[in-house]
Amino acid sequence: MKLELKNIHKSFGEKEVLKDISFSAESGKAFGLLGRNGAGKTTTIRILMNVFPANSGEVFVDGKPINYDAIGLGYLPEERGLYPKKRIIDQLVYFAELKGMRHKEAVRSVDHWLDRLGMSEYRGKRLDTLSKGNQQKIQLVTALAHDPHIVILDEPFSGLDPVNAMLLKDVVKEQIAQGKIVLFSSHQMSYIEEFCDSIAILNAGKIALCGDLHDIKRNYVRDRLVVNTASPERIQADFGPACTMNENGSLMLQLAAPAEKQAVMKRLVENYDIDEVKVFEPSLNDIFVEYAGEQV
Repeated sequence: MKLELKNIHKSFGEKEVLKDISFSAESGKAFGLLGRNGAGKTTTIRILMNVFPANSGEVFVDGKPINYDAIGLGYLPEERGLYPKKRIIDQLVYFAELKGMRHKEAVRSVDHWLDRLGMSEYRGKRLDTLSKGNQQKIQLVTALAHDPHIVILDEPFSGLDPVNAMLLKDVVKEQIAQGKIVLFSSHQMSYIEEFCDSIAILNAGKIALCGDLHDIKRNYVRDRLVVNTASPERIQADFGPACTMNENGSLMLQLAAPAEKQAVMKRLVENYDIDEVKVFEPSLNDIFVEYAGEQV
């Protein structure tokens, strides 16, 4: 299955929020939708979910306009939306039934997910008796219980401790392995980098960068080396201003041109005690700051 957003425009009054947004995501892969607050991520998600229509442009699945009766969507919002005074089982089953499940099927699926997330003991509790992290896991059940084709996760790791974050990672990997389309929106770049094959960075309602994350990184000019060594002072003294120290203690060596990298690597290995030398590849955080650092 292939999801495509094509030429999406959206305005609220005179304010143009989305300006010709286009990207695609495929089954069995995760896609990262990134951007600073106010860049247009939430509006894009709401149009995808048919909360409100775009002014122009369209959402397609496998080349045809999306049929919301046939394509199931699961959504974990950044702002939680469950009922704090209601029993957990009652509202989870209610939401699953709203998404087309029969009552018995909904109960069975909800119980499966409560067990999978280690939450079965809270089945009959009110939501407001749970910790923030456990409330987050209950909210996740609403996104997954009806077995959607497309799973949209907006800041999914917010409020989770490391153990629960690892559990959620496993769940996300399972969804990807089952052939779902998983759409991430998050400011936690390490998680996006871990899961997402492709990304789109929004800046002021426009696509600032879009494509395969590996290819994006490879297309950066490869004119810097990262060096780990037991003798950083010698290398800094010999290479002068071209060599600076990173916060983690490694060295960053600026080359005059990318073609020099093999010769400089050879020089380093032959003349210094080198533990590791490699071509610098930007992190997703570096890329994000470059393309979304200023709202244009």
